[in-house]
Amino acid sequence: MLRPLLLSVIEIGGYPNFTPLYKQAGFEVLVETRMRKAMSTIKKAKPRVIVAEFNFQSDFRDRTSSLESMMSVVERLPDTRVIVFYEKEYAHQFERLLAVHSFYRTFTFPVPEEELSAALTALATA
Repeated sequence: MLRPLLLSVIEIGGYPNFTPLYKQAGFEVLVETRMRKAMSTIKKAKPRVIVAEFNFQSDFRDRTSSLESMMSVVERLPDTRVIVFYEKEYAHQFERLLAVHSFYRTFTFPVPEEELSAALTALATA
């Protein structure tokens, strides 16, 4: 049986490698470290799940982060679910993104592995 695809977008990282958790939940895993490459992969592979970071970038004039650019691609894929990790200190900026886009789940750092695992298991069997 073909396993659903999960795209992990790790631009900055600094948290545990969740690839084993993603695989344990039943996903085939692709990892991208550059948002431009991730957006290309999303268009081609149409993953069931994307796990990405919200990295606030104050130097962007018209956006809060590259996650916003990614979501403009994802919104054309109604069956793709997005899980976002973010820093508590950027919650205010992240709220601006939540006003425009919906995410399957969001987690502040440190990411609670049990909750992430439960969310992924639900998506893998959906």
